Amino acid sequence: QVELVESGGGLVQAGGSLRLSCVASISIFSLYAINWYRQAPGKQRELVAGITSSNIANYIDSVKGRFTISRDNAKNTVYLQMDGLKPEDTAVYSCNARRSFVNYWGEGTLVTVSA
Repeated sequence: QVELVESGGGLVQAGGSLRLSCVASISIFSLYAINWYRQAPGKQRELVAGITSSNIANYIDSVKGRFTISRDNAKNTVYLQMDGLKPEDTAVYSCNARRSFVNYWGEGTLVTVSA
């Protein structure tokens, strides 16, 4: 059974940092693109950052220069380093593993940024 488990969320003051982790129990993890999504209260879920199987990263404009996504295939883990956090970054962050028509989701971890 495939499982994605996120961790690292919490409460932080504006300007602070958090590092989220997503550990996946997927065979051939290295072949999957991994994405971080977030959903704030009352808002639609949005794609924040993604990293391909070729280690190419992409970000939405609002987090460029502040967030860094990386992967460690030996540990089946993807990280999202979040620096310079802002109150508008407050959301539930979920990771997604994607390959062809296959999609797996984690339950999410809550990030709260106080002003």
